[in-house]
Amino acid sequence: MALYDFSATRLFVRQPLDSGAVIACDRDQANYLVNVMRLADGARLHVFDGVNGEWRARLERIAKKAVQLVAEEQVRPQTDPGDLWLVFAPLKQARLDYMVQKAVEMGASRLVPVTTRYTQVGRLNLERIEANAVEAAEQCGILSVITCDDLKPLPAVLAALPDDRLLVFCDEDAAVANPAAAMQPFAVAPPPLAVLIGPEGGFSPEERAMIIKRPRSIALSLGPRILRADTAAVAALAVVQAALGDWR
Repeated sequence: MALYDFSATRLFVRQPLDSGAVIACDRDQANYLVNVMRLADGARLHVFDGVNGEWRARLERIAKKAVQLVAEEQVRPQTDPGDLWLVFAPLKQARLDYMVQKAVEMGASRLVPVTTRYTQVGRLNLERIEANAVEAAEQCGILSVITCDDLKPLPAVLAALPDDRLLVFCDEDAAVANPAAAMQPFAVAPPPLAVLIGPEGGFSPEERAMIIKRPRSIALSLGPRILRADTAAVAALAVVQAALGDWR
């Protein structure tokens, strides 16, 4: 039997949580709780703020279309958000939505968008990315909310990466076909990690050379098939978590 009640309604809130804390719900939250989930006055649900763990809260109707929540007791302490970055070239909206949601589920702690020569999308809707990240965290029992950087060129992102962070570069021309074998040298003491996923058109030869030139980088094969960028992100995160991350 699962130790966690996944049937409970969960809601991310921005107010700090503590015993007795009163959370004023905005219009969207009130509509979700009352009209979508159909929670009545006095109903219990779980809330989290990304800092102070998860709390059982009581819903109180204070007006016809207004509700507030009262935190009663902590049900889970705050967990470590991990330290796994996903560096990616933006995709078209539906595929980007999917990738953000799955990155949260797979344990990514930070999103780092980059522009490349073949990037097809030049702008990001950060509010939509945050909304997708929050929804994924709410649905999957995750206590931390992923952060997303501003969009920057690939060279600037590579230059800003900390020297100790291992960049796992997804490359169909990787010398080692077995991804687990490629990461084996780092398994004894896994370093901080960043997974790099290119655009649907791939990296240019100049970009690939720039990535490989970085001392703390390894090329990772994802098998004999060409994967779409959003699929590649999920596959790469799974492989990295299994070999060097918190799946071990």
